[in-house]
Amino acid sequence: MGGYCGDEVGVRPAGAAGRARGGDWVSLRLNCRMDDHDSTPHRFEFDLDLGIRDQVVRHLEESPSLQLHSGVGPTESGVYALYHKGELVYIGKASKGTTKSKRTLRARLNEHVAKIKSRQNIAIEDVACKYLVFESEWWVFAAEFALISHHNPKWNATGFGSKTPGKGRPGTDIVSEWDRQYPKR
Repeated sequence: MGGYCGDEVGVRPAGAAGRARGGDWVSLRLNCRMDDHDSTPHRFEFDLDLGIRDQVVRHLEESPSLQLHSGVGPTESGVYALYHKGELVYIGKASKGTTKSKRTLRARLNEHVAKIKSRQNIAIEDVACKYLVFESEWWVFAAEFALISHHNPKWNATGFGSKTPGKGRPGTDIVSEWDRQYPKR
């Protein structure tokens, strides 16, 4: 991949999916900065994370908002965002090819529907979702990281997702912040 700072370049996803699809390229803008320690104007640091983040954030924002309900979402891998009363509160992923659970977007969103419906102080009617589908499992992980880093959603650090810090460990009776705010019915 070649180019100069600010150029848009095409890259093909790695692996069989990228080779099999031939001319299907992903466009990335080369974001770079001069190295402060080197006065040479030819040295720069390529910022691939920034290029991925900018595109994923833009595409998620352009994705249609859907009411969260059982059966929403495709049976594919991707990333998703949950909105409570219009505020982006959670970013998650579903990766059927690289995780133990083999969950799809639909399965993961269904888990959230069940969890929210079983709680007090929150109504499923107040929750919407957006999602993006990726053919490459690698992009799922990169996109989730980029979106969480950019938005810093409040539910991502509260125990809403599938893993509550400390839960199930001997000697701990940790109740997550999300469980305190939205106790079980």
